Amino acid sequence: MIAVALVVAAAVIFIVGRGLAAEPLRVSSAGTRYAVTVVSDEPTTGRVSVEVLVTSGDPDDVAVSAVMPGMGHSTPELTARKAAPGRFVAEGELFPMTGAWEVSIRLDGSAGEEVLVVNALITG
Repeated sequence: MIAVALVVAAAVIFIVGRGLAAEPLRVSSAGTRYAVTVVSDEPTTGRVSVEVLVTSGDPDDVAVSAVMPGMGHSTPELTARKAAPGRFVAEGELFPMTGAWEVSIRLDGSAGEEVLVVNALITG
């Protein structure tokens, strides 16, 4: 019971802190072929811009989609455009509602295809 209370308290502190802070969402993931950092200046519902910074590997194509496992929601894949070497930008509606989302980044290049997943808490 105490452990549950601590988890809930930590979640509330995280949510309130995210609401007060102007810091962007920044999460990383690594697989066997690629490694990425996903950045969003304003992780919010509605239309967003998400940057995928490829820190390992050299993909030709990058796409982003999201799933909210707790509610059974998913979003269509957004194709990311190459903005610079190792930097891809996807724009569109990725998070239709607040909550905990799993963001899938599909990368495809000469090393093959790989899907990396990061978690994002969307609060507004």
